[in-house]
Amino acid sequence: MRYRAVLFDVGGPLDLEFAWEMAVDGAIASACGMEGIRIDQAIIEEASEAAVAAFASDAYAHMIETLCGGDPQTVERVHQRMRAMVGNLDVFQLRPDIDGLLRRLRERGLKLGIVANQPEAARERLARAGIGDLFDYLGLSGLTGLRKPDPRAFTAAAEALGVTASACIMVGDRIDNDIAPAKALGMAAILLRSGRHRRQRPRSEAEVPDAVVTDVPELEGAIAALVG
Repeated sequence: MRYRAVLFDVGGPLDLEFAWEMAVDGAIASACGMEGIRIDQAIIEEASEAAVAAFASDAYAHMIETLCGGDPQTVERVHQRMRAMVGNLDVFQLRPDIDGLLRRLRERGLKLGIVANQPEAARERLARAGIGDLFDYLGLSGLTGLRKPDPRAFTAAAEALGVTASACIMVGDRIDNDIAPAKALGMAAILLRSGRHRRQRPRSEAEVPDAVVTDVPELEGAIAALVG
């Protein structure tokens, strides 16, 4: 069996993030409003699409800079207010049947790991959702200090699982942070279209995912096709 491990991002594949993204959008709009900047849903969505199209590593920062016209002091104040509004927000939404898929993958003898730009608190959220103990490696940036798309975040996961990068399948919802760096290391990569980055497209042939899916049944089929 060529592939021996499956790596998952948290936001998108495991956590639907619908409530989180709505909360962040609302917080950005409210913070901009305090600066006298009128924001409606259409303007927020336009700023979001621009951040995704720009492959901004921090989509929220890009959105705020766009909405504030790039003024550094205004941008910083909006950033601070937004963080204060959502900093302690806990709205983890487990993707339907992803827990079942994780268990079935383990039954097939595959090792499971996480490679995610998430705070240390995500460990407790995963445990509360009943899936924390299904992973052999928790590569949360809040624990490792490694943030995607840094390739070390991915190689650290492979090393911890005792496999080569070429024996890993990465599942993520972003071309820039998940698919591109995984492919560059020789990993297979599956794009789960979801949330804010659902319309992101590859910039080159090297960034084209091995499969594109929209739900758990499609994801399971894509993994099965790769594993054989």
